[in-house]
Amino acid sequence: MTTFAFLAVLFAALMHASWNALIKLDAGRATAMMILSLVQGLLGVLVAITRPLPQGEVWFWLLASGFIHAAYQTFLLFAYKHGDLSRVYPIARGVAPGLVAIVGALVLSDHLSLQEVIGISTLGLGILLMTRGIFTNGESRRMLPFALGSAMATASYTLVDGMGARISGDPVTYVAWMFILSGLIFSTAGIAKDPRILRANRRSWAFGGLAAALSYGAYGISVWAMTIAPIALVSALRETSILFAVLMGWLLFSERMDRTKAVAAGLIVAGVILTRV
Repeated sequence: MTTFAFLAVLFAALMHASWNALIKLDAGRATAMMILSLVQGLLGVLVAITRPLPQGEVWFWLLASGFIHAAYQTFLLFAYKHGDLSRVYPIARGVAPGLVAIVGALVLSDHLSLQEVIGISTLGLGILLMTRGIFTNGESRRMLPFALGSAMATASYTLVDGMGARISGDPVTYVAWMFILSGLIFSTAGIAKDPRILRANRRSWAFGGLAAALSYGAYGISVWAMTIAPIALVSALRETSILFAVLMGWLLFSERMDRTKAVAAGLIVAGVILTRV
């Protein structure tokens, strides 16, 4: 992975943590997530109309991705109803790199060096250590199945989008149509369940709109990186967003910062260094 791609993925990680914090910060999380999905779709339309349509089997990957992303947003929404940002986010993001690495080694042609494997493993250990508090600090365990569902969806869309973008040969167009489809699926289901969900105040529109812009940019960078670097490596580097999420949880939501979180953060940094040196 080039230095430029490495730094771009780290910046995308910061953007990803930021949009999650915005959704968590807004009291009307369901509405903010719906606005996020709609604005993502609108941004996708603005990009798609300037580019040629995807061809052939790319649509199979796009449709699969649209449904998986909608599932991811649904799981994440329910997880944040029951848990802290600094607990939900590590679980939701931390399981994915290991799953992606295993599938990549078994199914894909990506090659990882021994040092990169050790780095991904170290990163994953640090992320999983972040989740320890749910069992030791008396925190709600109701969020766990939703966070794990989000993790499974993360691993799934990472593999689907990495392969789909490679097949399409145009990650910009691919991401645009992915957000169009996922926005249609998620918003249609949400509005059908509760037509009043879009009766939002300015705060929710502002939070949801900004979160959408950050999410779109973050994922666009990541999908582009997956077309020029191993998918498992990009997936692991993206999860450094957990460091940013833990800091935001501490500073914005007054969530507890204990020794376990500090050690876990150190392991995450060590994992990043190992994947890059």
